[in-house]
Amino acid sequence: MSANALSQHYAEQLRQVRDGLPAELPEWLAGRRRGAAQRFADAGFPDPRQEEWKYTNVRPIATKPFATTATDVPVASDALAGLGFEGLDAYRMVFVDGRFRAEFSDLNDLPEGATVQSLSAMLGGDAARLEPLLGTLAHDRFSSFAAANMAFMSDGAVILLGKGVRLERPIHLLLVGAAGSPATWSHPRILVQAAEGAEVTIIEHYADLEGASGFTNTVTELRAEAGAQVRHYLVQDHADSAYHVGSVFVQQRRDSRVTSHNVNLGGRLVRHDLNIDLTEPGSEIELNGLFLVGGRQHVDTHTRVHHSSPHTTSREQYRGIGQGHGRGVFKGRVLVERGAQKTDAQQHSANLLLSPNAEIDTKPELEIYADDVKCAHGATVGQLDETSLYYLRSRGIDAESARGMLVFAFADEVLERMELAPVRTSIERRLAARLPEAGAMDVIG
Repeated sequence: MSANALSQHYAEQLRQVRDGLPAELPEWLAGRRRGAAQRFADAGFPDPRQEEWKYTNVRPIATKPFATTATDVPVASDALAGLGFEGLDAYRMVFVDGRFRAEFSDLNDLPEGATVQSLSAMLGGDAARLEPLLGTLAHDRFSSFAAANMAFMSDGAVILLGKGVRLERPIHLLLVGAAGSPATWSHPRILVQAAEGAEVTIIEHYADLEGASGFTNTVTELRAEAGAQVRHYLVQDHADSAYHVGSVFVQQRRDSRVTSHNVNLGGRLVRHDLNIDLTEPGSEIELNGLFLVGGRQHVDTHTRVHHSSPHTTSREQYRGIGQGHGRGVFKGRVLVERGAQKTDAQQHSANLLLSPNAEIDTKPELEIYADDVKCAHGATVGQLDETSLYYLRSRGIDAESARGMLVFAFADEVLERMELAPVRTSIERRLAARLPEAGAMDVIG
């Protein structure tokens, strides 16, 4: 498709949003979607000349005529069964190409005070509850993709927990790309509000059926009120021919705790933006991340932690592994505002190169405007330690197995922080299968 035809294609897509929204859509939402469509039209796709996108060129996405599927794609239940986490006892919401599929989902026995349903269903029945939530945390200052999500979204997940509600089982959100047209895109929106003292574990899991090669552009808005505890797993395991852009926005109140596990294993071109705002004293965020890039994969992660209140804490531990011609990017920014005294912020990025053709760019940043803080950051990029390899070889372990053990141990520094054993074990197996030393992983057990 020529550049002019492509431009006309997206112009028509945006015109349909501005002029063709359903009449039954609440006016507040219609206004937000039209405004987002206009902002996306004005901004266009991000460009590497922009500082926030200097390492990532989205031309492979921008030059395809993506469009939303008109109907539900036929999917066999056994095809989805292999995409889950063996042994995981969880509530389950399944989305195929961005559309909620009730026939594959299980939301039985939710406790009183917990609302978990699809965004489309809530907009059709209780839209007023969404007005103060939908689109009020997310913004497109760093990425026009967030505006595109608001403009084109049609479904997603809504998780609302009342005061003191604690879910004993995690919520597994399985978002699947079907093996349809390569020009299919979806824009899921995930809303999470954990009221005072609430507690929940959420698994945001992206995977694809064989042959999928579409584009998923997702936005998550997560609010943790006073004393709430939220454990958020974001597992991206798309097909290697698929594209993914995700934006996560977190707002935390007094004494809340959020733990984020962000794992990227698949995808052809992937970008994640995690934006954290610690707004009241005692709020705490822990960010753990791991990415593996190989072949021609490109994975870019940006974290932004905003300490806007005193006595707040952030911990970041991100690890990357590069092989083949893969390229990984990590940029972590910590901003400490004036008056945010007693801030404690620690950030570290460690990266391992297994191939001379792989590349990993890492850029930790601290911006501090308070004088009574404890902040530190560090970054390393290197190869396997020859001394450690020699130590293992001297104990009778062959070279391939020794390399596999060291790579696995490097990744497991992050994975061992995951409390859900079925999720952790599944990721470890997937990681092993994607490494050239896969056979050596049996040594680890």
